[in-house]
Amino acid sequence: MEKKKFKLGLVPKLIIAIIVGILIGQFMPEPICRIVVTLSGFFSNFLKFVIPLMILAYVTMGIADLSQGAGKLLLITVALAYGSTLIAGSASYLVASNLFPSFMSADAMEKIAETAGITLAPFFSISIPPILDTLSAVVLAFILGLCLSTMRGKQIGNSLYNGVKDFSTIIDRVLGKIIIPLLPLYICGTFTDMTKSGKTFAILSILWKVFIVVIIMHIICIVLQFVVAGIVSKKSPFAMIKKQIPGYTTALGTQSSAATIPVNLKCAESMGVCEQIRNFVVPLCANIHMAGSMITITACATAVCLMNQLPISLGTVVPFIMTLGIAMVASPGAPGGSIMTALPFLYMVFGAEAGDPNGPICAIMVALYITQDSFGTACNVSGDNAIGVIVDTIYNKFIKK
Repeated sequence: MEKKKFKLGLVPKLIIAIIVGILIGQFMPEPICRIVVTLSGFFSNFLKFVIPLMILAYVTMGIADLSQGAGKLLLITVALAYGSTLIAGSASYLVASNLFPSFMSADAMEKIAETAGITLAPFFSISIPPILDTLSAVVLAFILGLCLSTMRGKQIGNSLYNGVKDFSTIIDRVLGKIIIPLLPLYICGTFTDMTKSGKTFAILSILWKVFIVVIIMHIICIVLQFVVAGIVSKKSPFAMIKKQIPGYTTALGTQSSAATIPVNLKCAESMGVCEQIRNFVVPLCANIHMAGSMITITACATAVCLMNQLPISLGTVVPFIMTLGIAMVASPGAPGGSIMTALPFLYMVFGAEAGDPNGPICAIMVALYITQDSFGTACNVSGDNAIGVIVDTIYNKFIKK
């Protein structure tokens, strides 16, 4: 009998990549660290090029294969994603405003702000501009998918559908042979940069209480989302959470919802979400579902207000959250994209003077957010699959004939 070859799973590879990245950043000389960051940068640029193509292929095919109720499912998915984002942000403010005053200090905020602009530069980089940005890819996918779903076999033939299907197969091959195998390198480079620039240990040693509160809120959010999904689908929420671990771990390292799409699709498949629904919901929610990021942004904004004696209330926070829930749609393609999108709107919470995007208070806000960005992203992508389970149940029970 032939012995089975031992194959290391994706989650262990990602954990090893994180540990190796921290060790390289902590103990290796800067040139070695810059080599790792340079290689990671090559992959990052290639990934940014592929992400819009991935969204275009998967969302288009996901909607096109929904022969009944494509428009309804689109509205349901968007409503669930936006509602989840609003609820998460509001709950985050209520928790932060009650807990943070007991352990926040201005000195801690100043120390963490010192690491904001520090980063490890690669030796060189190669620019690979994406053909489309993520938002354009989502809109084009909506147009193509909805038209193919309603017109194929009636006003038009199968040529375009078959072309998009072949294109989707090509993207599958790129993901399976290049993206997923090289994800650990990307993650290793991210943590090497964070550790060498002082961000990793600065956060854990100075603002660990804020850090822990935000992470706990993320975990509670994930559990609640899967409990709701479990009630709707009659599946075990904790079994689904266990199956989500590879997606969660990948998001911790990539700090990008869009970059985690390939792994998250596999997680959705393991939860029993049908191919049409997962190919539609996962890439779409990667761009519109921001519950984890909203928890982090709202908590960080509350902390900054408390440290600088700026007035803040639920009345100012809710319009801010509602605005960001729409504005951040185009932000998930890169680490820190959410906070960069949020910068022009921080005046809604901080006021016109303190909310200057180029001012010191916004710099502190960015530094505080970036250090927790990976956990917010992991919360985002986990919730994506909870939404996928709900939409899949609705589709199979009420729409599919």
